[in-house]
Amino acid sequence: MLAFTFANPDDYDKVQGTDRVTIEGLETFSPGKNLFMLAKHKDGSEDRIELAHSFNEGQIEWFKAGSALNLMAAKAKERAAAASA
Repeated sequence: MLAFTFANPDDYDKVQGTDRVTIEGLETFSPGKNLFMLAKHKDGSEDRIELAHSFNEGQIEWFKAGSALNLMAAKAKERAAAASA
């Protein structure tokens, strides 16, 4: 789960309960760089909404790894492989 805020608070009213949403920009997710949400409405129209976040590099690494535990396990595996090489 990622916590975002609307860059423009008025965009809150554009989101409807039946919307299908896509978060754009996760492949380049980084500190200080806003993302966008594409809200596809039931009537076929769409709104592209800018989202702000306050995640730091470590938190983004956790997200990309699936969890903090996954990241810790991957780093431990890398260290073990480097030590045995």
